[in-house]
Amino acid sequence: MRKVHLNDITPLIRLIEPEAQALGFALVRVRLFGKDDERTLQVMAERPDTRQLTIDDCATLSRRLSDKLDALEEAGQDPIEGAYRLEVSSPGIDRPLTRPQDFTDWTGHEARIVLTEPVDGQKQFKGDLEGIDGDNLIAIRHPRTGVIAHVPFALIADAKLVLTDRLIDATVPLSMEGADEEINDTSADTTADGEEEEEIH
Repeated sequence: MRKVHLNDITPLIRLIEPEAQALGFALVRVRLFGKDDERTLQVMAERPDTRQLTIDDCATLSRRLSDKLDALEEAGQDPIEGAYRLEVSSPGIDRPLTRPQDFTDWTGHEARIVLTEPVDGQKQFKGDLEGIDGDNLIAIRHPRTGVIAHVPFALIADAKLVLTDRLIDATVPLSMEGADEEINDTSADTTADGEEEEEIH
């Protein structure tokens, strides 16, 4: 297995997604960031029915991924060279938007979108989501002017929901347990904010 570079996480997604799906979870985002031995492999997932994970869900997925990565390391196929920390978390309420379906599911809620290159001279957009069409163009309505911009999904560098009362009200019926929790694979201690830590890889 070839080593993964910071700008190419496709092999990690292919490795992690089946493990998450085996537990009934949907993968939201995989990121590898940091330098040298301070790198973090961040895995964000959710239950399709609640759009969140509980702290127990995070712990279960963290253990499964740790076992998988440890087995690859023992076989000499570790996809990440050197030490790193595994961090598993729920998307939380003001979640990142990483898949085309997210922009349909959260239509009517406020979002912030940053593009890799300008569209009509603009790289940042903030407003209410108006869905996505068959050409993967995301519609976002300006909060003051009401003008709707259409931005290509392929150009998105970062997108997330904005925490508003409307979003909180829409999320309240779901389980709030673990919404802002994360599992860090570093040591067996539990920190003050509820994060559990296991071993560093």
